[in-house]
Amino acid sequence: MNRLHSSWETRRLPRPKKSELVKLARRAAELAGLPEDFDWDLDVRFVGDRAMTEANRRFVGHEGTTDVITFSYFDDPGSLFPGEPAVELIICVDAALREGAVRADSSYAREMVLYLVHGLLHSAGEDDLTPGPRRRMRRREREVLGVLELEFDFGALFPSA
Repeated sequence: MNRLHSSWETRRLPRPKKSELVKLARRAAELAGLPEDFDWDLDVRFVGDRAMTEANRRFVGHEGTTDVITFSYFDDPGSLFPGEPAVELIICVDAALREGAVRADSSYAREMVLYLVHGLLHSAGEDDLTPGPRRRMRRREREVLGVLELEFDFGALFPSA
């Protein structure tokens, strides 16, 4: 990953420090198995429920909100020019707040990193639409999160207050 472009489209919580987000995203992309020898960019929009509901309806054809939407353009790398976004993620901050509050093994910050990892794994070819691939995806999420937890302070990157 060459560059990270991000937008923080919510006022409910503080935006992450850009330099730390870049380090985390680069490491997560590497662990997910995305190309390291190609000049590509990652675009991430952090949004609330309202914007995610609209994106989910518009781009996926589903009603309601969701945690993360992934657009990956690695299927035809020849069509990408150096520096173009090869991956675009829309991450719902409100979903991370809700899930982090109700899951005993998680937090808002951990959910935010999970959604980033989940989107990058989709971009690396992982799928979660059927039981077998879904188990593999969950295992890969745990593996990547386990490494990232040793290298980064999720709570400092995504503070909840």
